Amino acid sequence: MSNSAEATSRPTALNDRIRAARAATGSGEAVLASVVLFTLFAGDFWRDLISWPGYFILAGVLAMVTGVLLVRSRPTFRWRTTPKTLVLFLALALVSIAWSAYSGASALGVLAQLATTVGGLFLGLRLGLTALLSALGNAFRWILGLSLLFELIVAVVVRQPVLPLTPAQPVPSGKLPSAFFWSRDLLFHGGPIQGIVGNSNLLAMIALLSIIVFAIQLADRTVRRGSSASWLVVAVLTLALTRSATVIAAAIAVAVVFGFAAWTRRVGPARRTPVYLTALAVVVAAVVLVSVFASRIPALFGKSEDLTGRLDIWHAVIGLAQQRPVFGWGWVSYWAPWVKPFDGLATRNGVEYLQAHNAWLDVWLQLGIVGLVVFILLVLTTFGRSWFVAVDRPRTKLVDDAPYTATALLPLLLLAALIAQSFAESRMLIEGGWALLVTLAVATKRGGAGVS
Repeated sequence: MSNSAEATSRPTALNDRIRAARAATGSGEAVLASVVLFTLFAGDFWRDLISWPGYFILAGVLAMVTGVLLVRSRPTFRWRTTPKTLVLFLALALVSIAWSAYSGASALGVLAQLATTVGGLFLGLRLGLTALLSALGNAFRWILGLSLLFELIVAVVVRQPVLPLTPAQPVPSGKLPSAFFWSRDLLFHGGPIQGIVGNSNLLAMIALLSIIVFAIQLADRTVRRGSSASWLVVAVLTLALTRSATVIAAAIAVAVVFGFAAWTRRVGPARRTPVYLTALAVVVAAVVLVSVFASRIPALFGKSEDLTGRLDIWHAVIGLAQQRPVFGWGWVSYWAPWVKPFDGLATRNGVEYLQAHNAWLDVWLQLGIVGLVVFILLVLTTFGRSWFVAVDRPRTKLVDDAPYTATALLPLLLLAALIAQSFAESRMLIEGGWALLVTLAVATKRGGAGVS
């Protein structure tokens, strides 16, 4: 292809992406996708505002609507393009009700998992990457904008910490642990702010995902430059105000993955061996450094030596997992605090936590080694497909040597962030984290990772 022809094709491709993004933003399904993503990632906002029962009704309605639209669209299911590890993981969670130590709670957990999966399938099957990018951008703008507005109102008008309107657990008398508050009125004190989700780590993760989305929109000009640049600044500011050490570490991991993806793109398919050898060396070095300096790393990120109580939780979870190592105690998703062994399993400073704070340990606890192997394969295969979507030059009907787009990096960078977070939080197994994993697994497997 001549240089003039290639130069002509690039503005045309850019204009096509801009038109596709704007068309996707205005469609009814795109609006629904934005609402679904907002609800999935800001579930704590709805629970603090309208209670758990109110949230269940809202989530149930959205699950039914997306399920009906998905069925009416009559998607073509081919076993060859179906992520088998996803099907196997869900099947294992379902049948685990039979041997569960808490069959009733397992049934509820599996139902919640399937409802969340429906949302992920809707996003993965009905949206291309451009539309998914747009829907994520809309949802994250709402969350970040409302979070900063909420913290500003608390700081200027209320001027004291604020409790949720509908607390998830009884509020004890006396001095309350910080985890009980919806906002701690720390905006003008440099944070950590919690936003509408009521948790600085959750808000920080949303800010990190927002940085990825807004940066890609800015690079590919799918949104006006001024708007995307402004929201990128807002996302960076929010991340800084959360002061979340775990998400800062996740951001470093995402930056490393992006660096290797950019390097791989530049060298082309014929010269990738040095890239992969270097990546392997970096992974080995990171594992060695973490093993040797494990006791010093928390202080580097401003954390206590027990990682804010995580070491005690991990120790308790590992002890339980070893009692039922092969198939686990039964799937439950969120821990059910009204049944054993979760009743009082992870209580710190009067706050009862409903997760292992590590997705991999949580899967081992609930589905045993068998479930853990399946989950690892699900994540690794999705990551592998996302990698090649990101680094292989796309071929289009118009040009054989099509230009790389930043949008093609979306699955890889989102998944890198989820994986990095999974070692300190179990959010990849529930709500927005699980739905996003399902979306990326389905989209990359079915060839829906194009920018259409």
